[in-house]
Amino acid sequence: MGTMSPWPQMRQGAKEHPIPALQYLLRARGYAVVVDGLFGPATTAAVRQFQQRHTLLVDGIVGPRTWASLVTVIRRGSEGDAVRGVQEEFQYRNLCGCAGEWSVVDGIFGPRTEEAVRNFQGAVHAEVPSMTVDGIVGPLTWRALVSGMFSF
Repeated sequence: MGTMSPWPQMRQGAKEHPIPALQYLLRARGYAVVVDGLFGPATTAAVRQFQQRHTLLVDGIVGPRTWASLVTVIRRGSEGDAVRGVQEEFQYRNLCGCAGEWSVVDGIFGPRTEEAVRNFQGAVHAEVPSMTVDGIVGPLTWRALVSGMFSF
């Protein structure tokens, strides 16, 4: 059996995956950052503010403790930027460029997003039995998503 990939460590200068998900999570927490896939000065400032408000080490680096504090549990019926973060993760995994649940980033956790989450959790569960296949995006599912586990 495999092991769960660790939380990624992200800092200013990083680009692309999983920066959009990070930026959506910051937006979900009330920080006005542009989702552009670039960990620039504005994202760094938002991360530092978040870290300060949550009594974390204020270093502007998104490591395991910052990720764990930043992620939020979402499920069917949830709406907003945290949902967009999950949907962005599935868009990132859409290596074939196919239309469908992988390409929708609308911020609505409906049946297609739930199906995508369950499929992803099932793939992870086959390697990491501690992953629950329940269609709910909690800390373990977030970690698997942002660490880049599995592409479809």
